[in-house]
Amino acid sequence: MRGDLAGRGDQTSPEDGVGYVHGYSDYEARRLGDQADTLAALLHAGTAYPAGSRVLEVGCGVGAQTVHLVAASPEAQLVAVDISETSLAQARTRVAAQFPYTQVEWHRADLFDLPFADAEFDHVFLCFVLEHLRDPERALAALRRVLRPGGTITVIEGDHGSAFFHPDSALARAAIDCLIQLQAAGGGDGLVGRQLQPLLVRAGYDDVRVGPRTVYADRTRPELVQGFTRNTFIAMIESVRDDALTAGLATAADWDQGIADLHLAAGEFGTFHYTFFKGLAVNPPLGRGPTVS
Repeated sequence: MRGDLAGRGDQTSPEDGVGYVHGYSDYEARRLGDQADTLAALLHAGTAYPAGSRVLEVGCGVGAQTVHLVAASPEAQLVAVDISETSLAQARTRVAAQFPYTQVEWHRADLFDLPFADAEFDHVFLCFVLEHLRDPERALAALRRVLRPGGTITVIEGDHGSAFFHPDSALARAAIDCLIQLQAAGGGDGLVGRQLQPLLVRAGYDDVRVGPRTVYADRTRPELVQGFTRNTFIAMIESVRDDALTAGLATAADWDQGIADLHLAAGEFGTFHYTFFKGLAVNPPLGRGPTVS
């Protein structure tokens, strides 16, 4: 998985994952990097791992989030996995360019068939992964095997239903809904962010804490207008145009007008809002089941 706003389904086995609707172009790789860099302070605040701790990043993709994990925890032992060898090669290059003296352990692996011993990791991190899984609860439960008792899991997800903007536009909202429908048709869920707390509890974790991480952009925050509204969110919606039209979810005219209307939210008098959800939970100690919090 590549750790992006829309997630990526190729981290899982065929029966569990959903194809990545945005493709694997150089353009998409750049979008992922822009997104991660723009949102680093928002999403990674509070995430740092102690020296010597063993940390597993599930679905590292092109390394867009990996570099921020390394920056925040340079003395942790980071292990990154992804199902795509091509993405792993890009991740290696990205990390080496920014942190040439940092050693990250890379593995091509499936989330449901990880090549690690039981309780091997102190911490697990996954970002923008669950929304493209057919059974995110099962995925979270499976990760408990490699997480030591008392170890933590950090999960970050978006929620496309949280997007609202000015000027409002029914066609712009319809374009966003096309992405949600395409993900749902493949078995994913673009609204998974709001479900993090119950998912983690049902997967067996303890001390579950979930909170919103909100992005708000207007002309007084030009770096967010460019980095998030245009280069992350609108670019993500634009990338599914062909699939949306092929599926008959929109006409070409309505789609193009909806995208044009979305760009008004990045204009001089526009505003844009989106909410991410970040969860932290603990793998219960042996002999004690999880408690609901």
